[in-house]
Amino acid sequence: MPVLPAPPEPEVPRALSPAPALRPSHATVLTGVRRCGKSTLQAQLMRQAGAAVYASFEDTRLFGLGPDDFPAFIDVVRDVAEPGAAVFLDEVQEAPDWQRLVRALLDEGRRLCVTGSNASLLGRELGARLTGRHLSFEVFPFSYVEYLAYTSQARGASSLRAFLDDGGFPVFLSLGQDVVLQTLLRDIVQRDVAARHGLRETRHVMNLALFLLANTGQALSLQTLTKALAVPTVGQTSRYVEHLIDAYLFFAVPRYASSVKRRVVAPPKYYAIDNGLRRANSVQAQPDVGHRLENAVALHVRRRTPDVSFAGERGVWECDFITPDAAIQVCAELTPANRRRELRGVVEGTRLRGRRRGLVITLDQSDRLVEDGVAIDVVPAWRWMSSE
Repeated sequence: MPVLPAPPEPEVPRALSPAPALRPSHATVLTGVRRCGKSTLQAQLMRQAGAAVYASFEDTRLFGLGPDDFPAFIDVVRDVAEPGAAVFLDEVQEAPDWQRLVRALLDEGRRLCVTGSNASLLGRELGARLTGRHLSFEVFPFSYVEYLAYTSQARGASSLRAFLDDGGFPVFLSLGQDVVLQTLLRDIVQRDVAARHGLRETRHVMNLALFLLANTGQALSLQTLTKALAVPTVGQTSRYVEHLIDAYLFFAVPRYASSVKRRVVAPPKYYAIDNGLRRANSVQAQPDVGHRLENAVALHVRRRTPDVSFAGERGVWECDFITPDAAIQVCAELTPANRRRELRGVVEGTRLRGRRRGLVITLDQSDRLVEDGVAIDVVPAWRWMSSE
């Protein structure tokens, strides 16, 4: 049985809310983009669990493991671990019909933790085989707070700017070479998209990934993407976008709408899973601090809740993020020239159905404003990301 390697140093405790807990009645499922730190989190949970068995399905010694091998696998677990020992399975989606193995281990009363790099695959198959018997947790690259802990920096405008450039992939922060993030993008496209979905060529998928990385925060329709990238059909573009989202390279933020139909039809905005990955794989004529800040804010909001949208009226106003409790505008610097436009978006966002506080997230400005009778807090991103 493969042995779990020591977590990378320096290790940073991962912060998830609510925190994962192992229980014999439910499998704990950790999902997230490749190399974001799921295995390190597993190692931390193993220390808490005491006696445990670990297996990585990317280990060459388990290559080709399938349903016919599951009884023997379970026999090995029984031989090497006492009945109460927990079982940890890493990148479990590499084994065909892996959910049967998970179900069999749960039926034995094992505490179980599995990781995977494909949202749709894990969600669909767990839902089919383990209805009501799994608890899923999303793992992202390092947050700003985790970045500070890993790099031993103090919170403030300087470290925030560094975070906007570096992103939060531990492997990049350890080596500091862009080629790491460029190789990671190719690996995800090849292994988690092309190989997973049986695609013979990846040119359109890679071009789509690069285009979305370079255009985060823009509302893009499938028709627009299809035309811009010369993809043969809109249907293909739709599938490719879905595959990239399933691989956790991007997440879509829909337009706020009072009806489900209008929300589904309107083009969403796409954000990258990591700012460093975005920077290392995008050609930018000049530093796009505003877009990097918006992407970082989108990630911070998404960590807290999947219930996020954007709102606006074309050519009149726009609010970057609408959450259940806040209307959030992102602005690198609030100036006399842009103040009215930026604040109007917040004001209109707070007036949508529900009660929301008004926020403007900046690089390093603090203020308390009142616009059209609405109180708005102007908060530096480094303070907001390290206090919520």
